[in-house]
Amino acid sequence: MDDLLKIEDLKISYYTYAGEVQSVRGVSFSVRKGETLAIVGESGCGKSVTAKSIMGLIQVPPGEIKEGSKILLKGKNLLEQSEKEWESYRGARCAMVFQDALTALNPTMRIGKQIAENITNHQKAGKDEVKKRVLEMLRLVGIADAKGCVKKYPHELSGGMRQRVMIATALAGNPEILIADEPTTALDVTIQAQIMDLLAEIQQKLGMTVILITHDLGVVANSADRVVVMYSGKVVETGTCTEIFEKHKHPYTWALLKAAPDMELGSKQKLVAIEGTPPDLILPPKGCPFAERCGHCMKICLETEAPRYTFSKDHSVFCWLYHPESGYTDITFDEGEIE
Repeated sequence: MDDLLKIEDLKISYYTYAGEVQSVRGVSFSVRKGETLAIVGESGCGKSVTAKSIMGLIQVPPGEIKEGSKILLKGKNLLEQSEKEWESYRGARCAMVFQDALTALNPTMRIGKQIAENITNHQKAGKDEVKKRVLEMLRLVGIADAKGCVKKYPHELSGGMRQRVMIATALAGNPEILIADEPTTALDVTIQAQIMDLLAEIQQKLGMTVILITHDLGVVANSADRVVVMYSGKVVETGTCTEIFEKHKHPYTWALLKAAPDMELGSKQKLVAIEGTPPDLILPPKGCPFAERCGHCMKICLETEAPRYTFSKDHSVFCWLYHPESGYTDITFDEGEIE
């Protein structure tokens, strides 16, 4: 598959009373046409900030996308767009499903009007055609009583229904790329599964590219084609879903996987906590951002950022353990031990 979107050396800072917070620090990855790419990592690692930059939603001030950063859509750097071009791009080329539908939807507007607004912003259509399109969108996302739903306000719907409406609103402009920012966080497990199944079904029908932002590894395992693992504003590992879950190379990726419960193992499983806290991004570390929390940390990890080590077309990692002189070039992680 061809690369549809490429992020190159993305750097984003926020200026606060305490100093410059370096939220995203040199992030690079690509997104292929028609795939689902998951970006995972703990809270504060820069996932959502990266997603918002793709939508042009970094507010200046206090935020700033640093010079040299590139977000390339089919070769065009979106960061060089005018505000008018951004307005045409949002919704029509790329749309976003936010994690809290209740705050993302306008509480003073009926559901039908909110979806219709996104249609008329990007397409010329008559009143009757817009009404028909709104009903089509609601039915597409599995809302049976579409006619009743258009007259309701967001607070009159359940959490799962609101999330479906958010997806319908995002899809109304026929975007090439759909960014789903933790779309199931506020929902119970049963509804989570329904929403993820819905996204997969719609992607297959429309041939969309999906960027999934989440910290739920169960969602990633069932949905993603490729995975980007972020920590402290940096990419630490990338690979196919199989490579990340079965052939992971970075100690942080291993720690994430061991911290997640496996339903098949039940009470026999040993959950491994990630000790320590993430680094302060006002004064980020010189070397590997995970070094202070890593049980395999070497002196060089504290002093210098690791280069990229590549294991396959899709699988690469930033970790000094794979340097030829480390003595650990063929390591595997199992219950915290190096074999």
